[in-house]
Amino acid sequence: MYDPVQLRTFLTVAQTLSFTQAAGRLGVRQSTVSQHVRRLEEAAGRPLFLRDTHRVELTEDGEAMLGFARTILEAHERAAAFFTGTRLRGRLRFGASEDFVLSRLPEILEGFRHEHPEVDLELSVELSGTLHERLDAGRLDLVLAKRRGPGDERGRLVWRDRMVWIGAEGLRVEAERPVPLIVFPPPGITRARALEVLERDGRGWRIACTSGSLSGLVAAARAGLGVMAHTRGLIPPGLVRVGGLPELGPVEFALLRGPRASPAAEALAAAVLSGADRLTRTG
Repeated sequence: MYDPVQLRTFLTVAQTLSFTQAAGRLGVRQSTVSQHVRRLEEAAGRPLFLRDTHRVELTEDGEAMLGFARTILEAHERAAAFFTGTRLRGRLRFGASEDFVLSRLPEILEGFRHEHPEVDLELSVELSGTLHERLDAGRLDLVLAKRRGPGDERGRLVWRDRMVWIGAEGLRVEAERPVPLIVFPPPGITRARALEVLERDGRGWRIACTSGSLSGLVAAARAGLGVMAHTRGLIPPGLVRVGGLPELGPVEFALLRGPRASPAAEALAAAVLSGADRLTRTG
């Protein structure tokens, strides 16, 4: 009833919220993406997206289709792997940004390990800036991390969102006082964005807490020590958006492969891309 090609296109549009970006990731024309979505909507008998010239959003039925599409594609891929008899082996060094510590990325990795038990998966959780450095030095094979900023088009786009200021509920930032910041240490991309935005806006700031661990930053934020810049779709429980501060702008997460990407790296990249909608959900 549901064509896997159309389902994969649907997931890609849902992850990027852009028909243009989905076409770029899939390597097809934008008209092809629109055609796939239209045919899937016809098969479902429901609209899956609300779209106009400015934005693309999932409908309630589109949200429901996310889970079905992922399940169907996973079953399709398991069947294909079983009947082709391919078994992946070897070591795979995968780096994931600290942003995903509290997400459901572990579910994706668990599924990959189940499907490819002979792959020795080595996971490194670091700041995005550190992951970029380790990948460039040849010490990682595949990385899921923030892009460094506007103009950085390396890797395959997984997910686009906006960065927001978050803190404990009830926290107020007084305009006449320096903004108390909770930040990662250098070379954190989020840290650099926060400082750049505040300085451009002429706002004073002070470092209230520094930690290389997202759990440490979240604990400080829950204690009311200050505000932190964070991805909107990954706000940890117990924290809320804080107003009265300058806009932080968009953020993009991408998959980047080393120069000698193995079949195992390709397989994990495919698993992350097909399950990217789960990255915005906490476990």
